[in-house]
Amino acid sequence: MGRFLKFLSFVLFGLSLLAAGAALWGNARYKDKGPSEAEISIIIERGMGIDAIARELHRVGILAVPLVFRIAARLLEADKSLKAGEYAFPPGISPKDALELLQSGKTVIRRVTFAEGLSTAEILGLLRRTEGLQGKIWPVPGEGVLLPETYHFSYGDKRQTIVRRMADGMRDLLENLWRNRAPGLPLAFPLEAVILASIVEKETALASERPRVAAVFINRLRKGMRLQSDPTVVYGLTRGARPLGRPLSRGDLKTASPYNTYLVGGLPPGPIANPGSASLEAVLRPMETDELYFVADGNGGHVFAKTLKQHNRNVAKWRKLNRANKTAK
Repeated sequence: MGRFLKFLSFVLFGLSLLAAGAALWGNARYKDKGPSEAEISIIIERGMGIDAIARELHRVGILAVPLVFRIAARLLEADKSLKAGEYAFPPGISPKDALELLQSGKTVIRRVTFAEGLSTAEILGLLRRTEGLQGKIWPVPGEGVLLPETYHFSYGDKRQTIVRRMADGMRDLLENLWRNRAPGLPLAFPLEAVILASIVEKETALASERPRVAAVFINRLRKGMRLQSDPTVVYGLTRGARPLGRPLSRGDLKTASPYNTYLVGGLPPGPIANPGSASLEAVLRPMETDELYFVADGNGGHVFAKTLKQHNRNVAKWRKLNRANKTAK
């Protein structure tokens, strides 16, 4: 009996040494640098258990010993507080730091950028193609109600959430700019400012020109002159669903449409694009000038004129330059 007790004590002592050794080994592995040599991003889906997460981290090369990660997560009850999402794991991250990252919810921040002057159809198409977003967009927003800029999001966010943020951004910006607009503008409502800003946005890509282009259209509105803007004609033909894909023809300029500002006086019935903040500001605080005309200068900008005679000379110069460029090609 005494020998048995001694043997049992020896076995238990040995087991305790093994357990202590295993604990020390596990703790060291838990805090040790991981095997990854570059940043690795993975997506933790909702409902993934700790075993599935450990296997995935091991598969992509973040964990060398997934068992250590699983045991630590359960001992610390961290398996109950891990958050789904997309995570970027730094090179050599330890199992301890990987677990803490998953608990923190510090997911990868993605971004999507919308250029000024896109139509709503183009913006919604870009949203549908943006990886990481999900869900349908409903109701479909109207033209000119979305503020184009860069928006940040996390994997799994709703497309409708981005649309709502864009609409809120446009509303807040417009309210502020309308409240601080220049006096005496021939614009009765904020919507009219959006309509004119969308035309300015499509007429020039140069930020420095926008207040001047806006001033030309403001001056024409004050005098009761037609805006005669090519982009409005294009929108009447395509409704923003696609690029026209060709130059406007004489027939296009004679095509009846509420957006054809060669035929219809005043502003068109709605925006032709989603203008950016610079174009909205240009319309509501335009340059002070008595210019009434502008035409392309052949170098990406425009030449402005106060009289029709000056404008016709500028148009003749542009046509001559345009013909020369075509001949050179």
